[in-house]
Amino acid sequence: MTSDEVMQFLQDHGSEQTRKVLRKHGARDPFYGVRISDLTIIQKKVKKDHNLALKLYATGNSDAMYLAGMIADPELFDRATLQEWTKKAYWYMISDYTIPGVASRSPVGFNLALEWIDSDSEFVASAGWATLSSYISLYNLDQDKLIIFDNLLERVEKNLHHSKNRVRYTMNNFIIACGSYQKELNEKALKFSSSIGKVSVDMGGTACKVPDAKQYINKVISMGKLGVKRKK
Repeated sequence: MTSDEVMQFLQDHGSEQTRKVLRKHGARDPFYGVRISDLTIIQKKVKKDHNLALKLYATGNSDAMYLAGMIADPELFDRATLQEWTKKAYWYMISDYTIPGVASRSPVGFNLALEWIDSDSEFVASAGWATLSSYISLYNLDQDKLIIFDNLLERVEKNLHHSKNRVRYTMNNFIIACGSYQKELNEKALKFSSSIGKVSVDMGGTACKVPDAKQYINKVISMGKLGVKRKK
């Protein structure tokens, strides 16, 4: 499919009701309000098409940007392109899901994520923490990376409540990821989830809630899935 054909599909499958919902979550024009279930129709047809993904993301249309992450090839991202994508990620569906989805599997994504978490931009920093969470959910950590993640847990415990709104959410998810996907970090993650307590995040008046890190990790343990990595 060409980029023009995809954009026409998105326009035809958008709805005002979905637009209203997504606006509450932070989306802004241009976008059509396309459900993810409809985006998967394109994904199944296209599978992986990195050049098409680059064209769609460049439109600035939120629906197209999200779809771009679904069809992009993480292995083909260079540092400059991934930086550019992250700078354009203006709301959490892109910063916390699209970017981590490609960055965590990209050869350059891990090191970039370590830079992003120091950013003054709320959504760049949020993308960094979300990418690190995605990374640990996919890969076993060597000793050097274990030390990095251990130190980052201490940083989260110290700074979470003083961080920007969306960063608090992804920092909380980082604790969950460390405690759920890496056995060596489980004890510390549980300890810090208790000391941090309730995490307050402005969810824009929506029904979305911040997950309780301690409850989530304990549920993973009770299900016998501690340390079990995601396949994709």
